[in-house]
Amino acid sequence: MAKKEKNFDFEKNLTKLENIVEKLESEDTPIEKSLEFFEEGVKISKELSGKLDEVKRKIEVLKKDASGIKLEEYEEE
Repeated sequence: MAKKEKNFDFEKNLTKLENIVEKLESEDTPIEKSLEFFEEGVKISKELSGKLDEVKRKIEVLKKDASGIKLEEYEEE
């Protein structure tokens, strides 16, 4: 997996995805442009999903530490 950008802005990308969905739902969007929006939306969706997975892993590590279990070192992919 490619190294994720350090300055990833989750909220900004979520807003971009929401805007893409609105454009895809519009009847005025030509099919060619819809395909471009769809491809961009899939890419953003995968990035958002990856970021959520990363956060979930970090939370699990913190929960284990709070339970008295040895803290594991988190390594980004």
